[in-house]
Order: sequence, then C-alpha cells, then structure tokens
Amino acid sequence: MSYIDNEILERLIGTMVEGFARIEKKLDQMNRLKECMNGDKLLDNVDLAELLGVSQRTLARYRQEGKIKYYSVEKNGKSFYLASEIQSFLLQRGKNVVNSK
Repeated sequence: MSYIDNEILERLIGTMVEGFARIEKKLDQMNRLKECMNGDKLLDNVDLAELLGVSQRTLARYRQEGKIKYYSVEKNGKSFYLASEIQSFLLQRGKNVVNSK
C-alpha cells in the first residue's frame, strides 16, 4: 500500500481549497452581475452569432443598420446584447424564440 507524504497531502488540500475559493468568487461575481441586470442575460458577439446561426459579420451589419440594440465598451470596442432585447428583435421578425437561460 502506498502512502502520501503529509507535506504533499497538505499542498494538495491547499490547492483544492484555493480552487474552491476561486470558484466561489466567480459565482459571487456572476450572481452580482445577474442582480445588476435584473436577471437578464448578457450575450457577446460569439454567443449571439451562435444562438442565431449567423456570422459575426452579419451581426455587425445588423448593428450598422440599427436592426438590433447593442452596448459597446469604449475601452475595447466589444459589443454586448441583452437577451430580452434580442428576443424582442426575433419576435418582431416572426421567429420563435427558445429560452436560452
């Protein structure tokens, strides 16, 4: 039977505890974000393109033509979309919407 050195075991447990702490912190951040957005989901270009089955270029064209509402972060220029607003966009176009939450 093999035995684990106490020092190695303590390091393994420490690593696991740190990992759980990181996960807990990330979950707390996600919950705060969700509360901040009244439970709405925030989508980025990759998420939305996949959800709609279109290219990111098509999304850029939708933004440029004013077809979809979006929010942009000035620092990096990334575009974000509220799931509820995308649902409204699809309903206006007569598409059935699947709840993605």
